[in-house]
Amino acid sequence: MLRIAICDDEARSALDTKALLEQWSAETGHETELHCFDNGDSLINETCSEKYDIIFLDIVMPLLSGMDTAKELRLKDKSVKIIFLTSSAEFALQSYAVKASDYCLKPITYSRLKEIMDDCLASINRESESLTLKTAGGFQKIYLHEIEYIEAQNKRVFFFLKNGKAVEVVQQLYTFESVLSCSKGFFKCHRSYLVYLPNVDNFNSIEIKTKSGRRIPIARGYGKAFKDAYFAVMFKD
Repeated sequence: MLRIAICDDEARSALDTKALLEQWSAETGHETELHCFDNGDSLINETCSEKYDIIFLDIVMPLLSGMDTAKELRLKDKSVKIIFLTSSAEFALQSYAVKASDYCLKPITYSRLKEIMDDCLASINRESESLTLKTAGGFQKIYLHEIEYIEAQNKRVFFFLKNGKAVEVVQQLYTFESVLSCSKGFFKCHRSYLVYLPNVDNFNSIEIKTKSGRRIPIARGYGKAFKDAYFAVMFKD
């Protein structure tokens, strides 16, 4: 079930968004639990004890704006999908600073909402995929979206994660290649490296830079294949 919050000081607008989400739920068969808030403070207080998957957030609200609300939410929850709703496009650039998933002008149409929800659901499903590794300290579960890249070192494999940590397993890289394929967002850019494409910040023909700043080599002759794989995964929709 998807837990969704709608935060909008305009009651009519909040009800319209709620009705469209109910329509999407009925048509797609995805269960939703909807909660409405008329101010950012109430939403922030609720998230101290409740976890939401998606938040539809009006930008222009009295007292605490939607943008400031989003900044507070991001301090506690890095993964929630924030969808900004507004009657003006002037805040679009600022939405990137809080890693908003989308930015939608009011009044929202059903086709636009369906597009947003389908994208959010695909992202949530991708982020929930995990791998259980046998480490020296026991079995450890890691989510695929937490991985930046995987490196083979002799007969060991290191999983380098977004949080700066590394998980070591006594296996060879090829044992993971069939599981962590391009369909899962991974690409073998070098005989010793598998990289998770959504966590790539930028790249050229010889090197990849991850979102945390780590650098990974691209083997000679793999530049075009990597570029094709990156765009195929990141823009497949």
